[in-house]
Amino acid sequence: MADVSPLRSRVTGPVLVEGDDDYAEESLGWVRNFIHTPDVVVGATSAQDIVEAVKFAAANNLAVRVQGSGHGSHAAVTDGVLITTKRLESVEVDATTRIATIGAGVAWDAVIAAGGEHGLAPITGSSGTVGAIGFLLGGGMGPLVNSYGFGSDWVREFEVVLADGSLVTASTDEHPDLFWALRGGKGGLGVVTSAKVELVELATLYGGSLTYEAANIDTALHAWASYLESADARVTTSAAILRMPDLPFIPEPIRGRTLLTVRFAFTGDAATGEGLAAPLRAAAPVYLDQLGEIPASAIGTVHNDPPNPTVGWTTGRMLNSVDQAFVTALLGFAGMDKQVPFVAIEIRAFGAAQATDVADGSAVGGRGAKGSINIVGVPNPELFATVIPGAAAGLLEAVKPWISPENNVNFASGFDGAENYRRSWSPAVFDRLAEVRIKYDPKGLFAFGVH
Repeated sequence: MADVSPLRSRVTGPVLVEGDDDYAEESLGWVRNFIHTPDVVVGATSAQDIVEAVKFAAANNLAVRVQGSGHGSHAAVTDGVLITTKRLESVEVDATTRIATIGAGVAWDAVIAAGGEHGLAPITGSSGTVGAIGFLLGGGMGPLVNSYGFGSDWVREFEVVLADGSLVTASTDEHPDLFWALRGGKGGLGVVTSAKVELVELATLYGGSLTYEAANIDTALHAWASYLESADARVTTSAAILRMPDLPFIPEPIRGRTLLTVRFAFTGDAATGEGLAAPLRAAAPVYLDQLGEIPASAIGTVHNDPPNPTVGWTTGRMLNSVDQAFVTALLGFAGMDKQVPFVAIEIRAFGAAQATDVADGSAVGGRGAKGSINIVGVPNPELFATVIPGAAAGLLEAVKPWISPENNVNFASGFDGAENYRRSWSPAVFDRLAEVRIKYDPKGLFAFGVH
């Protein structure tokens, strides 16, 4: 192991190796079933700390990995340098230009709150605890995707540490090829220290969810698929079959129940939104009606994702369509009369805004998809190795005719082979990304992907 003393003298944040106090805590991510044991973990407090960490790794032939919130962990880190960015949590909003400058460790909740003070909102993910930078690097699809497209479409600039230790700006004017790659290419390019993101004028929306009991899931889910055939382009919806465990920390109305929740977000006025949601309210008896006008700062209530770190297993794919036959196939494998080891099967529906690329192009995968499926296993690590993967493979086989050949890297949930890695982008984008990675990281310092 290389001597870390020189690095400690040049870095303001903690530089830790195994055996040091706080080493395990510093390495810990949101997904708690992966215990990271890198050779060195650097808790960055500034862009300069990241510069020094990258230079140290390069000089000692150590791979570099980055952890913000840790939501993206899908394998244990067992070597190299792990740079944690959670201390880079600044958010500055220029209300005149509608630009938010966000640090590498910022979660969406902080950006939402800062923008809300000015009647502005970011194109965020479904969970406010997810790191904004990691989300944007993969493209990013959230509750506003049908109104505003991918989150990365709203990035105007990245500040990045490259493999040679230089700190550069990537935008349409500076290093445009790197900027293209960072908007959707995810990793293997550098370490992002901050980003400038354009916000939209949005003070309120008509959003939330409608929840149906088990006996009405078949009817309500088919009705949602019918709704999609002529849905207003400004409405973003998703549907999730939930099998909630009977545990004390689960809210009583959903504890121990099997339910269908349909999420709804409309960026117009409440009266119009209520009319647009009427067919879903009439589809079947509604058990919980949590849909209405909300401040944009409450956008996290649309999906109500779990707020605390946990163990977990997920996988996802993009879909060519979400139609009646798809719903029939899905329920045939995972309907109410089936025993499956999943707490959630979520289906999202996409529209024209998501399909339209930015004028100067981006590396986002899955733009042409009409939806996505995300499978969340029961939080029991004893089932993560074979039981849940086997059941998920069965479900994906059941809906195979609807699965897009092109995935999105944020939905891939790790790469279980070179084929799954490649399919996170179109062949042309994959090849161009490879060229950009070689240009900016010729020695493969930034560990990423499967080759």
